[in-house]
Amino acid sequence: MKKRRISFELLVFNTLDELSQSEKELMQIAAEVREKAYAPYSQFMVGAAVLLDNGEIVIGSNQENASFPSGLCAERVAVFQAGARYPNVAIKTIAISVSSKTHEVDRPAAPCGNCRQAIAEYEQKQEIPISILMMGVSGEIFKCESLNDILPLAFGSSYL
Repeated sequence: MKKRRISFELLVFNTLDELSQSEKELMQIAAEVREKAYAPYSQFMVGAAVLLDNGEIVIGSNQENASFPSGLCAERVAVFQAGARYPNVAIKTIAISVSSKTHEVDRPAAPCGNCRQAIAEYEQKQEIPISILMMGVSGEIFKCESLNDILPLAFGSSYL
């Protein structure tokens, strides 16, 4: 038997001003769009902004439903919209901003498992890493250089 450790590094920024100008703008768009989320059940608002290789920005916010499995996370709304509108354009970066109507969110929230799997599919298809930026209303901002950082053993089409 062997024991292996799988780990990753992420960049941690204290303020938006430490990001590049394009990353800062993308994160600001994600924060704006999170306010348009439809989250009457969880009160947890998520906005996502996807920067494509052609310079286009595609947005998404979480969309809840009384039949909970029917809702969709902001990350998948944005990624699927990007795939539908620009099917052959690579995704460069996804910015995610979260807030709550019930308490201050002072740290980033990473994509859920379903979103990680969906993003992994796009990263595998395009064979180019997708960087992930994450922030709450306040506190630090995290950046992963690739979705593989937060889902290192991703399932993909190579298994099928």
